[in-house]
Amino acid sequence: MLPSSHQQKCCNRLEFPQKNVVVAAQQKGRAEGTTMLRPALACCKLYISEARNEPALRAIERAAAGLRPAAVLVNAFADDAYNRVGYTLVSSLAGGGGAGDSAPPPLHRAAFGVVAAALEAVDFGSHAGAHPRLGVVDHVAFHPLAGAKLDDVAALTRAVAADIGDKLQVPTYLYGAADREGRTLASIRRQLGYFTPNSPGDQWRGAPEASSLPVAPDAGPSTPSRSKGVVVVGATAWVDNYNVPVHTSDVGAAKRIARAVSERGGGLRAVQAMGLAHDEGVTEVACNLLDPARVGAEQVQERVRQLAAEQGLAVGKGYFTDFSQEKIVELYLQKSAEAEATQQ
Repeated sequence: MLPSSHQQKCCNRLEFPQKNVVVAAQQKGRAEGTTMLRPALACCKLYISEARNEPALRAIERAAAGLRPAAVLVNAFADDAYNRVGYTLVSSLAGGGGAGDSAPPPLHRAAFGVVAAALEAVDFGSHAGAHPRLGVVDHVAFHPLAGAKLDDVAALTRAVAADIGDKLQVPTYLYGAADREGRTLASIRRQLGYFTPNSPGDQWRGAPEASSLPVAPDAGPSTPSRSKGVVVVGATAWVDNYNVPVHTSDVGAAKRIARAVSERGGGLRAVQAMGLAHDEGVTEVACNLLDPARVGAEQVQERVRQLAAEQGLAVGKGYFTDFSQEKIVELYLQKSAEAEATQQ
């Protein structure tokens, strides 16, 4: 189970088995004459516009755990100031069952279940926070992990998006490899006015007043519900999310730093950044590292430090909002082995 508190700003370490549980499962497979090959894995990160309503979060987490061990919830990251929580699901890309089973893959069903539970439990019209958002489910990102191909993950993503739009009646947009033209997440967000606060104090509050959308969605209705908003769903290679605290209450200063550190502003390659209000007396430069093997967190940290120093500001140590790819795969294998061992 996830920790009961959703106020801690870190990767929530779930309850994982001891190493001997995994070893026992491996020994059992060898004794039965089977080989434990690592399957092609993918992960789904779902960003929900809620971090303060405990009953709503419990309902969403029950949905996330509903297909365990086929699909495993490996992390939850909540931020109270942003009023936002991110969930990371991992599963094999294999189908839903045995021969002749036409059920969607477990990751499809798990992601759809989390989206449905969030839409049921959260009212977008009453949401408020310091992080931009487009709907109850702001963003769903699929990434290939061990042994998986981006094309396969993109096909899964399109199927999930179609179900969200048609079955849950939410305007749904595609990006990345899931979109036929490869449009980016940032471009859709700009078209939908994502980056402009609609409330004093650089806050986002309630649903937009507009009843129509400036861009036609790829699935679902053309008019958003005020209680649900819209959702953007995409497939890309791995992205690291890394946030650096800046010790100032001046959001404008954080925005200037974010602009200068981002590739769009002439800064670091494959880095996107936003300057956001956060804790009292602290803002953040929230970054997406689109190619972390080339430009990683250490480079971002140092560049933000330099830019802040030019304005006479100090920064804190940055933090990731999720585990590394390698750790996520490890946790998935551990959790799956634990679940399978308890079912024997």
